[in-house]
Amino acid sequence: MPSDIVMKCSKAIASKGWNIAFAESATAGRMSAEFAMTTHSGEILRGGLVCYDIFVKEQILNVPHTIIEKYTPESAEVTQALAQQASKIFNSKITVAITGLTSPGGSETEEKPVGTIFFYIITPSEKINHREVFEGNPEEIVLKAIDKTAKLIIDSISSL
Repeated sequence: MPSDIVMKCSKAIASKGWNIAFAESATAGRMSAEFAMTTHSGEILRGGLVCYDIFVKEQILNVPHTIIEKYTPESAEVTQALAQQASKIFNSKITVAITGLTSPGGSETEEKPVGTIFFYIITPSEKINHREVFEGNPEEIVLKAIDKTAKLIIDSISSL
């Protein structure tokens, strides 16, 4: 069952007559699945692409290898590029891209510990670039990131 905030976000998107699409790395399709289980999924959900591996980021979403090499696959810069490309593919009113570190073994550093999530959300009124560090096991981090995405979207579109 999706969280209350995901349900509220889905309803808010539907009330605008908009749709949403996802480019998911760290959440690996879980965000699309959570939004798919809302009452308004049929009205709002365009689709999603799981781009967990660098191959998919580069070959399907056309993120230049140089950006991934320079900033790492889990970075604000790569997340922005993913959102821009997914927005073109899905022609969506709202496009969400998410990358990050849910478990050890990626590009974690002292400045970018496990739990660091990068969000880039394109809405009709703004582009939201957000970074946050979440605590917990991989599933808890993913679910917190999904809820944060819903909150960022609600905050953005409720003022319109």
